[in-house]
Amino acid sequence: MKVLIVGSGGREDVLGWTISKSEEVFVAPGNGGTKRFGENVVIDKKNYIANLYDFARENKIDLTIVGPEQPLADGIVDYFEERGLLIFGPKKQGALLETSKVFAKEFARKSNIPTASFEIFEDSEKALKYISKKDYPIVIKADGLCQGKGTFVCEDHKGAINAIEKIMEDKIFGHAGDKIIIEDFIDGEEASYIVFIDGENFLSLPTSKDHKRIFDGDNGPNTGGMGAYSPTKIITQEIEEKIKKNMIVPTISELLNMGIKFKGILYFGIIIKNGDPYLLEYNTRFGDPETQAIIPRLKSNLLEPIVATLEGRISKVQLECDERKSLCVVVASGGYPGEYRKYKEIIGIDEIDDPSIIVFHSGTEERDGKLLAVGGRVLSIVGLSEDMKTLKQKVYNAISKVKFENMYFRTDIGDKEDQNGRMYIL
Repeated sequence: MKVLIVGSGGREDVLGWTISKSEEVFVAPGNGGTKRFGENVVIDKKNYIANLYDFARENKIDLTIVGPEQPLADGIVDYFEERGLLIFGPKKQGALLETSKVFAKEFARKSNIPTASFEIFEDSEKALKYISKKDYPIVIKADGLCQGKGTFVCEDHKGAINAIEKIMEDKIFGHAGDKIIIEDFIDGEEASYIVFIDGENFLSLPTSKDHKRIFDGDNGPNTGGMGAYSPTKIITQEIEEKIKKNMIVPTISELLNMGIKFKGILYFGIIIKNGDPYLLEYNTRFGDPETQAIIPRLKSNLLEPIVATLEGRISKVQLECDERKSLCVVVASGGYPGEYRKYKEIIGIDEIDDPSIIVFHSGTEERDGKLLAVGGRVLSIVGLSEDMKTLKQKVYNAISKVKFENMYFRTDIGDKEDQNGRMYIL
């Protein structure tokens, strides 16, 4: 089977890495690491989806897998399916669960899915008036896609004013900030729950926990994700049942009521307070960096649930997982998620000799025989071990061998669980 993976990040690297064990892989556009298992494909960005389709048709691609959210928002699945090509991901209407936070929040409210109370604003003056009467902290979110950076946790009135002005007046996210959501802050523990949905039924992937903030201790601005681990004991069996009953089942039911047969990955970003899960956000694709933590634990062939999802038989699939824990730490360019310097040479990856460590590439590029850091998130260093203490030592020891100018990483990924899986509240 020929498989085309759309995207250039760590998520696409790990998808290609695992699928290439049994199939021929192409990655468009790929990165400096995806060449090690497949062929990188340069596609003209003008008429991007049409050009991707032409490549897939001309090269007899059997299956296309969409990594990032933007092509889904642009209707790539609709385009391919209308022309008879097999592609994994939801159609444009289903992708609205991620591409519009306003749609997602109203969808959750209509479906009686537990989520924070909220109001929607299209006018900055009305939003500024509203926050003058609120208790703090509050959360302010841009409506559209912002690469994981459109959520602001505002500790006080001044911070809320700043967030509204940046989003709605300064237009730092462009039209993605034409509308905003202002919602109550829920003080709890965040986790990720990701499922395959074949339109009517679902299959859960192993649980995981992401780390959105840039600095240790969950401080600083939001990022696309600075690390993850799997599984997480934050999601107990009781909480998992609540997620399924109170979130996943109502989501599928309401989608069907709307005439949307969602086929693909649905990511539930949740927060747990007093034993109850609340929905923070949907993503309609594999999470990044959660995928880097989850996929190395799978013993099953990833194509099995992907194909079963497309064929409407996900209920017949069972996943086999490695019992070991996994830990992913993202190595980023200093300055991220703001401005950062590019084209710094990366050295030391070849010095990592631990077979339980895997290096996945995100913002890398190979040029003139050198590996360069060209993105905000550059590498994901992933390890497997029976206990978290040993796992952290392995991963951070591997990171110590990697060098590029102004590299940055969090030092506390995994600290909230000890080797026995007990949760620490820091």
